[in-house]
Amino acid sequence: MNKRHKEDSLDAASDATIVQRIYALARAIPAGRVLSYGVLGASCSPPISGYICGRIMNVVGDDVPWWRVVAKDGALPIAKRNPALAQRQRALLENEGVEFDAAGRVRMEKFGAN
Repeated sequence: MNKRHKEDSLDAASDATIVQRIYALARAIPAGRVLSYGVLGASCSPPISGYICGRIMNVVGDDVPWWRVVAKDGALPIAKRNPALAQRQRALLENEGVEFDAAGRVRMEKFGAN
């Protein structure tokens, strides 16, 4: 039976350097624009998945504009965890001029920062 090395069990979501890179990239998203979790994660060096990026963004401080990060289709996945936070996210985005379609998704073709 092979023993796993400690390095094998490291999780990018708990790597302080990667976390700080993601936060810095999120802070760089201009007001009135959004990025998807996948694009934000791919912009990191080294790149990480949108899933891991979402786990990192789940615990941001007040200085990180978390509301500017959405699903690749413009949906607000935070609604699954807390509908009130999704309402807050939408209000924050609308205050920045971001528009939503009839299904409640950000119009990515117009407001995506990539």
